[in-house]
Amino acid sequence: MLEQAQRVLKDIFGYDSFRGRQGAIIERVASGGDALVLMPTGGGKSLCFQVPALLRPGLAVVVSPLIALMDDQVATLEELGVAAASLNSTLSAEQQRDLAARIRRGEVKMLYLAPERLVQPRMLDFLRNLDIALFAIDEAHCVSQWGHDFRPEYLQLGQLAEQFPHVPRIALTATADKRTREEIVTRLHLQDAERFLSSFDRPNIFYRIVPKENPRKQLMTFLAERRSDAGIVYCLSRKKVDETAAFLCEQGFPALSYHAGLPADVRAQNQKRFLNEEGLIMVATIAFGMGIDKPNVRFVAHMDLPKSLEAYYQETGRGGRDGLPADAWMAYGLQDVLMLKQMLQNSEGDERHKRVEQHKLDAMLALCEETRCRRQALLAYFDEDMPKPCGHCDNCIDGVQTWDATEPARQALSAIFRTGQRYGVGHLVDVLLGKDTEKVRNFGHEKLSVFGVGKARGEHEWRSLFRQLVARGLADVDLDGYGGLRLSDTCRPLLRGEVTLLLRLEPKPQKGAGTTRSGSGSPASQLVRAEERDQWEALRTLRRKLAEEHSVPPYVIFPDSTLLEMLRSQPGSMAEMAQVSGVGARKLDRYGEAFLAVLNGGAEEAPRAVADIRHELISLARAGMTPAQIAGQLQCSEKNVYTLLAEAIGQQQLSLEQALDLPEDLMGEVQDAFLDGEGELPPVTDVAPLFAGRVPEGVLYCVRAALQSEFEM
Repeated sequence: MLEQAQRVLKDIFGYDSFRGRQGAIIERVASGGDALVLMPTGGGKSLCFQVPALLRPGLAVVVSPLIALMDDQVATLEELGVAAASLNSTLSAEQQRDLAARIRRGEVKMLYLAPERLVQPRMLDFLRNLDIALFAIDEAHCVSQWGHDFRPEYLQLGQLAEQFPHVPRIALTATADKRTREEIVTRLHLQDAERFLSSFDRPNIFYRIVPKENPRKQLMTFLAERRSDAGIVYCLSRKKVDETAAFLCEQGFPALSYHAGLPADVRAQNQKRFLNEEGLIMVATIAFGMGIDKPNVRFVAHMDLPKSLEAYYQETGRGGRDGLPADAWMAYGLQDVLMLKQMLQNSEGDERHKRVEQHKLDAMLALCEETRCRRQALLAYFDEDMPKPCGHCDNCIDGVQTWDATEPARQALSAIFRTGQRYGVGHLVDVLLGKDTEKVRNFGHEKLSVFGVGKARGEHEWRSLFRQLVARGLADVDLDGYGGLRLSDTCRPLLRGEVTLLLRLEPKPQKGAGTTRSGSGSPASQLVRAEERDQWEALRTLRRKLAEEHSVPPYVIFPDSTLLEMLRSQPGSMAEMAQVSGVGARKLDRYGEAFLAVLNGGAEEAPRAVADIRHELISLARAGMTPAQIAGQLQCSEKNVYTLLAEAIGQQQLSLEQALDLPEDLMGEVQDAFLDGEGELPPVTDVAPLFAGRVPEGVLYCVRAALQSEFEM
């Protein structure tokens, strides 16, 4: 079984070997067993059900929570030559009937569904009459009522065990602590499932957390080295999302907004642009992310504190899914804590639920003020032990200085108590510094014993100390008292002089406070050396053109990791290109020649090489040669010929009649298929089933390119 799986892995997906426990998981499910898979984002979860689906007879049903995620995976599979489809609310009744007919005829191998659609009685009846290969339940943590992504529809998926007792089920998630794992097993009836728990560690992500001083300036410093990188910037409120996106655009960074307050079509359009275009920044609330499979997100920045370590782990995990370096950067301050506590207090749920959420927030704060390795602390939260510091986070690289804050902390706590436990940090700092303000005089606080006792320290130091006292649970935010600070019971031993307190020594605010690594550039600048830059850009340009022609995101053609391997290994033939990780048989046939032309031309000659091939192809087509004859002349595949023909037609360098010799009635039928609807032309993948076995797929790309160019005239 494993030997067959490895053959599928190489021939279809283009990879030489399985990673981690992928092989064992695939063998378990392909043999008919159930599995619970915990694997970090970017660890290759999809292969764990896609490979068994191709090894087992029948239809594989994949449960996925978001349409965007389904569409992305379907597009990726179709590029690999796998017959995949998504049944969702965007399909018309007629399209749904057509898809059902294709499924009955055995023309679809993998079907993606939302959980609410799968559990409809009609859908279950339909599936009962089919040969089902397996059920894959993606994002399985959505079943947890304690989780941050709870989806009530997931609770109904347990019935699959009773209704399809002999069909293997695999539940997959990237974020599940011990409690959530047990909940998945119970609710999905996976008691007999073998558990595959991979490490939570994402070693390619560099973590940095900085105190919030001047957040916009800090963000600009962080982004200074990242002008061509794709990234996500998370904010807590919709208003801040819009303001931050506008600010970034003013500063010359291409940024888009995403939050629940935007019209659905705007959200969909912005998400589509983020997936399809290079170098865009998405500024978003937590509403954005679960459906994002874009592998080359090079950074994730948090302008506000996430509400839990689960949320932080999942959001930062959207960076570097291709395994290449990525940055997780966050600026946080006491105001974030106040806002999150207010949101928690105003949320629905019983007191038990709120206590759990409060503990999660406390754990998030503890990570921010952590003095040891950030990665060790993060993994410990998920019950995973990392014996040695990672050497790849700010605390490891920069080192953390601590100081004996026992006496200043007692002064700060005394100031909270003596002013009545109802004032915010700003006023408390003024009292400690002995500032003669109107507010201080109005309340008579200049007469207190703590007035002016902190003059030896600066305002920055006091603010840092108050923030750390709250993070340590020694002081608390009084939400009923408009956000003033009050003492916690846990501070009594410190006030009585029974314990000492060591705190982080924060460096004073300075230029560069937002940088990611000491003295090192951004991940993208490390990926490609200066002498490789021209050829790298030529590869990316070719990928972008092919993606536009095929109506898919660029990473569906090839991810950055595959382009980088091409760049480093410099394959000189199709046989050598086939050895590049990520180049399967279908993609080799479709794109191999074009990328070889770029590589073999060298950095300066690459664009010219592609141009020369295109010029020769146009000449041969004008001379009346068929695509098959042109392929023989240029010694490349017909599919590559069709790709270049479609590009030439789209740029109006060649007419449709010069490129193709189709009977007039058949040509008219193909054109009508694209024009049978309103708005934008449908992608080729929607039209292809109508002409399967009648015309080559490349013909459809050419016709679509001709119609598109007419629309744009």
